[in-house]
Amino acid sequence: MRFTITRENFLQGLGAVAGSIPTRTTLPVLSNILIEAEDGAVRMSGTDLDTSVSVRVPAEVAEPGAITAPAKKLQEIARELPGATELSTQGDSILISSGRSRFKLNGLPRDEFPAFPRVDFTESWRVTGAELQRLITHVSFAASTEETRPILNGVLWQLRDGEMRMVATNGHRLAKMTLPVEAAAQVPAADLIVHPKALQQVQRLFGGDAQVEVARSENHIGFRSDTVQVYTRLIEGPYPNYEQVIPKDNDKNMVADKGALQGAVRRMAIVASDQTHRIRMSLGGAMLRFSVESPDLGAANEELPVEYDGEPLEIGFNAQYLLELLRYMPTDEVKMTFKAPERAATIQPLGNEDTPEYLCLVMPLRLLS
Repeated sequence: MRFTITRENFLQGLGAVAGSIPTRTTLPVLSNILIEAEDGAVRMSGTDLDTSVSVRVPAEVAEPGAITAPAKKLQEIARELPGATELSTQGDSILISSGRSRFKLNGLPRDEFPAFPRVDFTESWRVTGAELQRLITHVSFAASTEETRPILNGVLWQLRDGEMRMVATNGHRLAKMTLPVEAAAQVPAADLIVHPKALQQVQRLFGGDAQVEVARSENHIGFRSDTVQVYTRLIEGPYPNYEQVIPKDNDKNMVADKGALQGAVRRMAIVASDQTHRIRMSLGGAMLRFSVESPDLGAANEELPVEYDGEPLEIGFNAQYLLELLRYMPTDEVKMTFKAPERAATIQPLGNEDTPEYLCLVMPLRLLS
């Protein structure tokens, strides 16, 4: 194998694949990138056995071939090279030259690299990179990171006639976004549970203007464009009925400026307990009153003008969860709804007809009298 590649293309390919390389592994070849030189391009691939990424970048190929190279060292070398780079192989070694620099890295044969999952794209569907990015950004953060309920470690991607939806929850907070799908897209009805780490790769590697082809096998889902491929193992099992926990009878409504609400919650969080992050919200009239008491630190109070209709209510929340949900609200104004101190509250963006259908839910914390 021998090819010449620009520094920019070399770094682009290595950077795209680097996120799929495990930091620790008992299988040495998983620390390597598979490099395949073909007509006019080089394909670079990496995998941690759950998520696999492959990108194709332009290069001048003199001799086709393939080998695996240590991913971390190859990326470190590429960052320091002065310009265009020539790579060639000598047995299981990779020779790298650029300007007056010469490197020789020990590689492993292509045969040792795991095969990518087989996903049949004959029954694929298409979505735009912008749609995927919007859904992933606003939902995947809410997935659980605890191993006690593995199904909640995934993001539910529901495909229906005319719409697609993503939902994620950790049992304390929930995020749900629905986007319409053009009739011509022909999206199949399906419920897929995808790991957030894989979705972050999809979000990172497919630009907003990309046309992404998606297909699934029994256990895997694949995303591909002309130059990028991402495959990941689906999480198996039924996702909890999230509709049951979304309140339908919240009768107390508050409208507030998102930035002002974020600022007040952030200030209260400074004095809140490091364990519970509990803050108290007192609703009634045109002022929202915040208060925090922490035996170790002290106390804090703040008032914020809001629009509120409903009976007076005192309710407690984890300030970190509130800040997280507010961060992803895509509008300047937000609406919160409440029922009772022990019932879930919802947060929604207030905008125009272009505002996506987006709802977040947060469970309250018990207030100490």
